[in-house]
Amino acid sequence: MPISDCDVRDPRMKRTRQLLQGALRKLLQERPLDEIGVQDITEAATLNRATFYDHYTDKFALFDAMIASDFHRLLEERNIRFDGTCSSGLASLIRAVCEYLQQTHSDRAACARQSSFSPLMDGAITLAIRRIVVEGLRTHSGELPASREVVASAVSGAIYGAAKEWFHGSNQQPDEETVSSLVQLIRPLFEASGHAALTKPARALKKRSRGSPSSK
Repeated sequence: MPISDCDVRDPRMKRTRQLLQGALRKLLQERPLDEIGVQDITEAATLNRATFYDHYTDKFALFDAMIASDFHRLLEERNIRFDGTCSSGLASLIRAVCEYLQQTHSDRAACARQSSFSPLMDGAITLAIRRIVVEGLRTHSGELPASREVVASAVSGAIYGAAKEWFHGSNQQPDEETVSSLVQLIRPLFEASGHAALTKPARALKKRSRGSPSSK
């Protein structure tokens, strides 16, 4: 079974995958994904079909890898790190997703060609976010409400869903107030049993009740 791009260490393997992803990226500027075959990709990359299947199971796996690679590049360029504990890291990740959506939709002609494959794009971006979150949660010292993988799936879906709604509603980067609101909505997904979100209001209510006339 082909290994994930994230686990590739061999320089030659990295170069081969970069050639395949670059070939697909270029072909997508000319025609929709359903009109592109593995043979087209290998010819554009000047590689053979056997080499393609050494790395990817099909063109859809290559598509997912290409999206993940582009998204990781954006994170590296912005020096964005996510460790699952810092609200500022979560905010930066949300901004990066919104920026990535802007970049991928900047070419209106290309978007029109790929409109029928928007669910594939949605899935690929969500998967790329999930990988970032899973890796970040490896250093999470607190208790999680579920397994790392389940939490990452919930968080990545929430981040991408919110970012996509914002993008299609404004077509621009969200302001700080909006990002802060999204962080407050998503952060409880990292908290075991939601205790952190529920305990403080409960204590405050109890304090008010002791000091109110009705409690005497």
